[in-house]
Amino acid sequence: MPIAIVNHTRFDCELDVPGASRPITLAGRHLQATAVLEPHSHEWGQFTYAVHGVMRVEANNSSWIVPPQRAVWIPAGVVHSVTTLENTHLRPMRVYAGRAPFPGNSCKVLELSGLLRELLAALERHDLQQGSRREHLLMEMILDEIARCAEHAVRVPLPADKRLKALCDALIADPGAELTLTGWATQVGASERTLTRLFERELGMSFGHWRQQVRLAHAAPLIARGVPLSQVAAELGYASQSAFSAMFRKTFGCSPSTFFK
Repeated sequence: MPIAIVNHTRFDCELDVPGASRPITLAGRHLQATAVLEPHSHEWGQFTYAVHGVMRVEANNSSWIVPPQRAVWIPAGVVHSVTTLENTHLRPMRVYAGRAPFPGNSCKVLELSGLLRELLAALERHDLQQGSRREHLLMEMILDEIARCAEHAVRVPLPADKRLKALCDALIADPGAELTLTGWATQVGASERTLTRLFERELGMSFGHWRQQVRLAHAAPLIARGVPLSQVAAELGYASQSAFSAMFRKTFGCSPSTFFK
């Protein structure tokens, strides 16, 4: 399927820029599968959730998968790109940089609370008068509630070291590969001890944890598309559906079907 490059600059011009007196502006956007928003940044923070569909966000040398009904927070000034893995309906919300709900430059994938969903729906209603006291109160409550959302990230950090990058690129291309770290050491020309040290130093996690994140990242669009869990498990190198489901439950505290419900 061909990749569609989307002109995000033109899209930015179509929206209101948030400010101190009106810290949030909203929009809706439909993107086809494989659409790509090339690397860019904003002077505002961006809180974007997928009403349906799955997207991948890359920023700060990491890649995040955002499943349906989850949201991604991208701070002001952070260069990021977005790839849609399924036909996706996005709800981008611009947030005035001075009212960012989180400190620092870290991106986050968040679970929307029931209250936040209702607040966003209320703010989106066409009969809400711009600049009204009700709009102001809704914005204040939204900013407060975002900061309280649980973080559920499928994050895949990306390395700089050439040897580790060769391993990571190969495993991203084939997440079901069954090679151990010893086997990968032979493939990339580094000792197992060196690779273990590089995973901890550059990626902040073990080889097993990183591989699990890669497999979860690949699983998200397959599950959202309705691919049977048994097939997903087999593609990702798990011995059985129950083994994959157990790993998923340990990570997210619920089954895959509940997570994507």
